[in-house]
Amino acid sequence: MSEPQLTITRKGAERARAGHLWVYRSDVRDAGGAAGGAVVRVSDERGRFVGRALYSDRSEIAVRLLTAKDEEVNREWWRLRLRAAAARRAGVEREADAFRLVYSEGDLLPSLIVDRYADVLVVQTLSQGTEKLKATLVELLVEEFAPRAVVERNDVRVRALEGLPLVAGVLYGEDPRELEIVQHGVRFGVAPLGGQKTGAFLDQRENHLAARRHARGRALDCFTFDGGFALSVAPACESVLGLDISAEAVAAARRNAERNGASRVEFREANVFDALRELEAAGEQFDTVVLDPPAFAKNRASVQAAARGYKEINLRALKLLRPGGVLVTCTCSYHMTEPLFLGVLAAAAADARRPVQLAERRTQASDHPVLLGVPETLYLKCVVARVVA
Repeated sequence: MSEPQLTITRKGAERARAGHLWVYRSDVRDAGGAAGGAVVRVSDERGRFVGRALYSDRSEIAVRLLTAKDEEVNREWWRLRLRAAAARRAGVEREADAFRLVYSEGDLLPSLIVDRYADVLVVQTLSQGTEKLKATLVELLVEEFAPRAVVERNDVRVRALEGLPLVAGVLYGEDPRELEIVQHGVRFGVAPLGGQKTGAFLDQRENHLAARRHARGRALDCFTFDGGFALSVAPACESVLGLDISAEAVAAARRNAERNGASRVEFREANVFDALRELEAAGEQFDTVVLDPPAFAKNRASVQAAARGYKEINLRALKLLRPGGVLVTCTCSYHMTEPLFLGVLAAAAADARRPVQLAERRTQASDHPVLLGVPETLYLKCVVARVVA
């Protein structure tokens, strides 16, 4: 069968040649009869080659560019891309045995996520194209990395935009159930077929270390989830209190504390917004506060409401800090840009009447690389700040 020839507008071609990997449906002039999930040859309206891409007949992101070279995208092509992604993470395993092996667009493998948890790989195929190639991709992952198991966590809502079912299960090997991972000396329990994302939040790994460098005294970890920040800063602190609204998360955090023999760490089930007000009313004071909330801004329309939420928790946190205290504050909302987030933090500091200086401005871990030209690959912002008086 001949290769489908897809034509895009001048606007779409300019976007692609500027480095973005997405072409929207409104910029597709002629799909060339391509079926959803096909690898297509993409040209502009003047017939000039743009690249080869995955095509979706359902999503608004109709074209996901794989390569700007006029090369065949075959099984070996995918193998070499997987190898290249792994090579870019050389040395990470000396610090952690759980990390993102493939970060979709960030690794020039759009709509494909592969996370490693010790000897288990967790896969997400988030478009019609990678879903169609799933069996081949699993075979390559087994050949290249020899995992004990490969599971899929394709139970994410974005797949519905591609007309794909939401599923989770074992693709190779046996159900790994819960396993233990180590992040910079801290042990965590992970259930690849349960929990958030693909089993855990891997993007904060390097920020956990940064927080440990700055943390001291009495610490408060808000939205603690499995205790990632709390257990990471514990060696530098006299005591740590972790808060989360989820009873399941608090139970997991307590189990992780036991794994690490962390006797000076306590976890409580609480609504963080309410708890911050209650701690302030009780006159409580801390030397370190960590804020790592879920995404408040799911889309552009929710940015203003999200900004109010971020300001509220940062204002309360600043009021709880002693002079010289450290605030580690995060947003994982793509639509909450760093300038906007810093503006929210500045407004909170002004209302709290606390002079605040920036110690570090950080982003997601290096195994979640940002691809220039694709701003969507940058989503996590982490600020380490200090109350100076």
